[in-house]
Amino acid sequence: MASKREQILEAIKTALTGSATLGATVYRSRVTPLARGESPAVIVEPVRNDVEQNTCLPTLDHSMQVRVAVIVRGEIPDQLADPVIAAAHSAIMADLTLGGIAIDVQPGETEFTMQDADQPVGVIFSIYIVRYRTSVGDLST
Repeated sequence: MASKREQILEAIKTALTGSATLGATVYRSRVTPLARGESPAVIVEPVRNDVEQNTCLPTLDHSMQVRVAVIVRGEIPDQLADPVIAAAHSAIMADLTLGGIAIDVQPGETEFTMQDADQPVGVIFSIYIVRYRTSVGDLST
């Protein structure tokens, strides 16, 4: 069975893919550049996973940062990305347990990056902090 970390990342990707208002293709941990015609796009990837051992139970308490990157091309990129960001946020926050896998999902910081290319490009990174618990000896339970 996949680890809870992997299950959480897949649950976020599934929530985004199932959003009728997202209007973008969703990728998981994509490292290859996007072609011009592939935007708008959303990339879901893990950033960091902090762990603390629960002293009362034989469990580990995790706090994972998940980055949701929205990539758009066109004039005023942050404006073009705004409806995609809003739809992604709504899809992720609709179920704070991600189908019972997580304890909680909390929005974190958002970073805006604009670049000049053959067409202006915007990459907006939104961080979500996902809290979840596993057993000490098995990251899937």
